[in-house]
Amino acid sequence: MYDNPQSRPLYQQVQRASWLGLCVNLGLGIAKLTGGLIGNSFALVADAVNSLGDAVTTVIVLYSLKVAQRPADQEHPYGHTRAEGVAALSVSLLIIMSAAMVGWEALQRLSVQHGVPPWWTLWIAGANVLIKEALFRYKLAIGRRTGSMALIANAWDHRSDALCALAVLVGLSAIRLGGPNWMWADETAALVVVMLILVAATSLYLRSASELMDVQADPWLIDSVRQAAQATSGVLAIEKLWIRKSGIEYFVDIHIQVAPTLSVDAGHHIGHTVKSRLLDGFPAIRGVLVHLEPFHA
Repeated sequence: MYDNPQSRPLYQQVQRASWLGLCVNLGLGIAKLTGGLIGNSFALVADAVNSLGDAVTTVIVLYSLKVAQRPADQEHPYGHTRAEGVAALSVSLLIIMSAAMVGWEALQRLSVQHGVPPWWTLWIAGANVLIKEALFRYKLAIGRRTGSMALIANAWDHRSDALCALAVLVGLSAIRLGGPNWMWADETAALVVVMLILVAATSLYLRSASELMDVQADPWLIDSVRQAAQATSGVLAIEKLWIRKSGIEYFVDIHIQVAPTLSVDAGHHIGHTVKSRLLDGFPAIRGVLVHLEPFHA
């Protein structure tokens, strides 16, 4: 059975950030939907769908984090950490489908005449830009610190949202300044929003799919683990080192080379020391499998 109790604080940080994002997205989504419907701005409505969709996906991420923390059992001896990757993959598909529907509606509305959005719709769009950019910076910092792909992806989704809100702001400003002749700018801004959402969702899908296929961990983590293992007394060289990501945690397969004259008991002790050193030094590492090889100069 694999488990590293030190990973619990990592999950707590990711969950706190996700709850904050959920509350903010719900508030922004309701405000933009109300403003878009009352103020005759389909761009704001499209952006509201984006925020409300983010709220739904955040709920999925939170549930996946809860599942990922379940202890290993007989059916899942490696634990349930892949739940986060499965959730991220599902989320990306939901985002793509919702964006496609909004884009189709925006194309249908290009030739439809409607009232000029009032000035206060610009304030909603402008506030959205600032809030989303702040959320992006906050979640990116925590995502990088914890190694959570879902949270990092969610952070970049906020950056995409900030760009979407900026597009809405530009579109609404064009209508206010140009008058009815610039009415098409609202639907054009909505299409820009859709394009940005599709790019972000596709990127999320590819990253999540890659993680589920046991892609090798980032070079900086591999180098750090290699250095920690090589610093262990009795380890003469590292023959192989594979690290695969599973949610916000990692599994390490390492082949260490030791003196060929060592007894089985002595070699076994070195292997356990390496394992303990990696688990204690890297909270995100869930399990370590150490294989011994004889060292020949």
